[in-house]
Formats: sequence, C-alpha cells, structure tokens
Amino acid sequence: MPSKLRLQRIADRIQRDLSEMLIREISDPRLAGISITDVEVDRELSFADIYVSAVEGSSRSAEVIQALTHASGFIRHALAERIELRVFPRLRFHWDPTPERADHIERLLASLRQENEGKETPGHSES
Repeated sequence: MPSKLRLQRIADRIQRDLSEMLIREISDPRLAGISITDVEVDRELSFADIYVSAVEGSSRSAEVIQALTHASGFIRHALAERIELRVFPRLRFHWDPTPERADHIERLLASLRQENEGKETPGHSES
C-alpha cells in the first residue's frame, strides 16, 4: 500500500497533467474555463476523486460534470500513458463549491467594511 506522501504525489501529478490536457488537448466547449481544484486518490489506488469548478460558478456544474464523465475513458487512458502506475485509478468527478463560497465570503466582508467606514464620522475615528 502506498504511503500518504506517494498518494499525494500521484494526486498532484494527476491534477497537473489533467489541467494541461484541458488547456491543450481537450476541445469540448463545455469544458472551457474550468479548473481542477483538487484531486484525492484512495489508498488502494482504485479511485481518483477529481474536484472541478468554473469561472461562471455552479450554474454550469451539471454540464461540466456530464462532459467530464462522458470523456472519462479518454482522460483516464491519456493520464495512464503519462503517469506510470501498475493500475490507473478510475476517475470520479465532483463539483467544488469552495471558490464560490470564498467569493461570497469576500463580498460579505467587503460590504461589512464599507458599512463600518460609513459609520465613522469625520474627526471621530474609532480604534
């Protein structure tokens, strides 16, 4: 069984190579503007869970996951040629809402800062 460090290296390599493939080799318009946010490989190397997000947000999640699932055989084969493993894990794609949540939190914090700045009166600042 591979060590945690080896599993992480495999996951990082899958993430890097798949990101390159999306830019250079995969021409499906449904996959334009997506990014691979994380990859997790299980201890038995049976599955690689791949987390994706898109610039437009979750409005495209179903379309993106469907396109990736449809192309998973091609993607798995191409990755197996690049990454030497005895058995290459099966790919499972998941939508990652983290970037959207982070953006939402940033907007909330910015609005709170604006409210606090508006409450301060000239000549009287709070510390």
